Amino acid sequence: MTAPSRDDQTAGRRPADAATRSVPSKAAEGGWHWTAWLCEFAGTAILLAGGLSAVFLDFGPSSPVTPHLPSSSARLLLTGLLFAGTGSLVALSPIGRLSGAHLNPAITLAFWTQRKVHPHDVVGYVTAQLLGAFTATACLRSAWGRSAEALHLGATQPGRGLGDPAAAVLEAGMTASLVLMVLFMTSSARTARWTPLGNWLLVATLVWLGAPYTGASLNPVRSIAPAVLAAELGHLWVYLVGPLGGAFLAAAVFAAFRDTHTLTAKLFHDPRYPSTLGSDLPTAVRRARSAG
Repeated sequence: MTAPSRDDQTAGRRPADAATRSVPSKAAEGGWHWTAWLCEFAGTAILLAGGLSAVFLDFGPSSPVTPHLPSSSARLLLTGLLFAGTGSLVALSPIGRLSGAHLNPAITLAFWTQRKVHPHDVVGYVTAQLLGAFTATACLRSAWGRSAEALHLGATQPGRGLGDPAAAVLEAGMTASLVLMVLFMTSSARTARWTPLGNWLLVATLVWLGAPYTGASLNPVRSIAPAVLAAELGHLWVYLVGPLGGAFLAAAVFAAFRDTHTLTAKLFHDPRYPSTLGSDLPTAVRRARSAG
């Protein structure tokens, strides 16, 4: 499959985004982008700190939530809202506005397929996401103690009798739906600013409906860190193959819409912030010699 040229993509831009034609396209930049990578590290750590804390709070032994919300389905919905809400708040924060708040290798790779992320940033972002996930999970082990240990630090595993291959397929499908939402939302200047809201609602729904079957990871680093630190590696491949395969599946489906392309690789694009990522929306100019 040959990707369309930038000229072809620009010519096929939707009328609603005609105003962006006056904005010069900014190519993804290579180099050492320490500031953006540090923001991605911090954002991923916050995501797991908030999200896994919600898991421990809602499902841990002696949970204070269970007496007031005995339905496990209702507690899954609450957990999804808190987990996804944490990620969306990161996207709206200054660190998210700078790095783009991918917080997930599946999102970074999806934007890379759209030529919005330089290979240097693919490596930098994914490394930062991994380090952030491990840092947060290690801190939560100390903070939550018995509740965290009882839930294997939040490690994801197939449930309801689902085998590993089926769980991987389901993870791929759920991640593909998330990535497609992000790609379509960021393909219009009118909808790009609402991507964090779309993320919050969709991920919360996927956790609510999908967690009983797979844990609804949707994010390799969200599963890697708890699995490694809790020594629960038996099903880990499911949460590597599934979400990453889902990202590439979504990119293939998105490519079929030849008159649509992503305008930004940020989940909340703020023109006041500089960026090392590719963009067809206004972006602040980075100062010379800036490393991030």
